[in-house]
Amino acid sequence: MKRSNHVLCALLLGTLLGGGLSARGAGAQTLGLMDAYQAALKSDPSFRSAYFTEQAGQENRILGRSNLLPTVSASYSGGKNHSDITTALRKIPQDYVSRTESLQIRQTLFNFDAWSRYKQGGLQADYASTVYLGEQQQVVLRLVNAYVEVLFKQDQLALAKIERDTYLERMKVNDRMFAKGEGTRTDMLETKARLDVAEADLLSAQDNLGSTRASLASLIGMDFEALAPLTPKFIGAAADLPRFDDWKRLVLERNPDLRAKLLGVELSQQEVNKSRAGHMPRLDVVASYTRSTSDSINTIDQDSTTRSIGFQLNIPLYSGGAVSASTRQAVANREKAKADAQVEQDKQMLELRKDYDQLSSSVARIEALQKAVESGELLVTATEQSIKGGVRINLDLLDAQRQLSTTRRDLAQARYTYILAQLKLRAAAGTLSADDVREVAANFH
Repeated sequence: MKRSNHVLCALLLGTLLGGGLSARGAGAQTLGLMDAYQAALKSDPSFRSAYFTEQAGQENRILGRSNLLPTVSASYSGGKNHSDITTALRKIPQDYVSRTESLQIRQTLFNFDAWSRYKQGGLQADYASTVYLGEQQQVVLRLVNAYVEVLFKQDQLALAKIERDTYLERMKVNDRMFAKGEGTRTDMLETKARLDVAEADLLSAQDNLGSTRASLASLIGMDFEALAPLTPKFIGAAADLPRFDDWKRLVLERNPDLRAKLLGVELSQQEVNKSRAGHMPRLDVVASYTRSTSDSINTIDQDSTTRSIGFQLNIPLYSGGAVSASTRQAVANREKAKADAQVEQDKQMLELRKDYDQLSSSVARIEALQKAVESGELLVTATEQSIKGGVRINLDLLDAQRQLSTTRRDLAQARYTYILAQLKLRAAAGTLSADDVREVAANFH
């Protein structure tokens, strides 16, 4: 994981916890894509959860290392004692105070379980970092997807309005023709039915836009008035697209989700080692220092100091079959982790192929739709001139405008698809960063 990205996100989250960002609902504002991304880093619940999970996961490295380091313990005990010493002739009461102070140091020399826990702690810390890196990239994809989804729903709403207006105008034409005896009631009923459908589609488009706006507002933690649209001149560059095999190599080497699964296999192997350690001996060196005062009735008013150093060997002999059973269980879990890693690899390769093909085809689709928009604009201009000359009517102009709006919507969708596919490829390769968001954001203004 890039340290710079880690520090950037930590600072952004620190700003959140310190109240640096205006609270939700503090005021509507127009957002650019980069502003929305920075707000999402501070407010997206999934990203915040991943951040603190990663912070907790890093402690596993220290916890694992602690199993190989010395342990030091100290104890103190004291008490007031009363004893009765009974002889053949009499009973003698005895009161005395006893005290014991001790210090012990234990250092592992050979402990396969401790060694496995040490390696597992490092793997768990790496796993947390890898998952966090994946979440850093996922928040980019969630944000950009939600951002362009709002823009696309706005296009859908504009098209629905034009569709409704077209049928309103057609109703007027049908009424005039029917009044002149040139139209039929069937034409009027058919147009009315399509108008009703268009009205319903318009309401649906309004609801969809409201839903996507609410989704984006929830992600960035604030309300907004409008979004910066994608520049009309945006065209993807096919020449900049690396070969599929290059992307495949990057995914196999750096994909966070796949890397996390492979780390899961290594973690499972350490679980196997920990279970097998139940059959292995443990050797420690133990040093102790003990000072006692009147520790028994036979040593009343006597002080003693004991210093010792030596080895302690523990050899497990039998535990009712628990060690063998837990080892078999750990081996089965390891094989499952391997299978899960293979599933993840196959999934990533499938997604990579889909996104790569989508990115490749989007360039040609954008170019074709761009030409269609230019043709549609010429058609609208020509229709306006024909209306002035009395050759065409307003309904013809609405039809041309509806066709142009549909093409523009499809062009916008193709551009959004290109942008998302490009970001998905970089995320799959584990290279998606704030710089990529900044690069994409330059096209929204």
